[in-house]
Amino acid sequence: MTDFKTTKKLFALPEGVIYLDGNSLGPLPLAAQDRVASCLRDEWGGMLITGWNKAGWMDQPRALGDRIGRLIGAAPGSTVVGDTLSIKVYQALASALELRPGRSVILSDSGNFPTDLYMAEGLVRSLGQGHRIETPAPEDVAAQIAAIGDDLAVLMLTEVDYRTGRRHDMAALIRAAHEVGALVIWDLAHSAGAFPVDVTGADADFAVGCTYKYLNGGPGAPAFIYVAPRLADQARPALSGWLGHEAPFAFDRDYRPGDGIDRMRVGTPPVVQMAALEAALDVWDRVDMDAVRTQSVALCERFIAGVEATCPDLRLASPRNAAMRGSQVSFHFDNGYAAMQALIARGVIGDFRAPDIMRFGFTPLYIDESDVDQAVAILSDIMVNRLWDRPAYHTRAAVT
Repeated sequence: MTDFKTTKKLFALPEGVIYLDGNSLGPLPLAAQDRVASCLRDEWGGMLITGWNKAGWMDQPRALGDRIGRLIGAAPGSTVVGDTLSIKVYQALASALELRPGRSVILSDSGNFPTDLYMAEGLVRSLGQGHRIETPAPEDVAAQIAAIGDDLAVLMLTEVDYRTGRRHDMAALIRAAHEVGALVIWDLAHSAGAFPVDVTGADADFAVGCTYKYLNGGPGAPAFIYVAPRLADQARPALSGWLGHEAPFAFDRDYRPGDGIDRMRVGTPPVVQMAALEAALDVWDRVDMDAVRTQSVALCERFIAGVEATCPDLRLASPRNAAMRGSQVSFHFDNGYAAMQALIARGVIGDFRAPDIMRFGFTPLYIDESDVDQAVAILSDIMVNRLWDRPAYHTRAAVT
């Protein structure tokens, strides 16, 4: 049984702040401070370059990958950490397209995170092989799979829509794509650490994700990539970095891909960031993902009920059915940016996504019912009394 009162004490949460933005950046795990300090002082400082062997820096991407793999239902040895999510999207898509020659369509949806689509667009231009990207509405993806048929090369989706929190049916869409011979890539940026994921049970081909959101690895924390074991030795790495080589320190002139998931390594791993991520993942050793999901749904339902009862100007953007939502709740409001700034000024931190989405993330590891009720009361005061309509709250910052 997961004790959420205990897990809340494991995070550095500023006094007077209700943090509903862990779906953008998770808060600092207290243990990460000492772990990073030790990495700097004892490993980098005390071992210098020998830390690659003595402190196990070179092995960390696989070790951390397996720890994340446990949270997403991946078999040991099929997940590795490193680089950024954009790079991992590129790697997965390039490999998948090469495994499906003669097919021209990459199917995504209009709710996918823009950088995933940007990476796909750039790759298509570079390949120059006539691929095209289709982005129907999220609810129309299944029908489009059937309509495209055997010209579909890759289905590339983010499981949870970053704006609305709408959740795709992973298993059903994988089955539909596989029926027409396509491969499937899942972006789990808003899934890993938010609710149970089972890439093995769903028969996913590739999955990628970041570790700075629900996994609390910190700003700039490395991304991860999963490749199904049945494809691991077939997928050719488009980014043939030296650490994906079969023998990096042989310094061969020619590239030979490493075995399995190791070939998806690219550049030098971010040692200090991995130290923070290691400490963050320690929290998950005491957490049951089913309990996290149950409590997350309860918190989201409580928030929706409270907001709808007191803030009639806000319109629910997220699915009402909890089974179709991730671990966030979004509302439409024409002046959503200003309202969110007013909320942040009162100590309730959520975020805004254009054009009119006020977005709130709910992480039971450090958010409880009292936090939800206080957030609703403050939001109600801001909306009822139009406290958001002050010039300072309308000035856009670089990060929204």
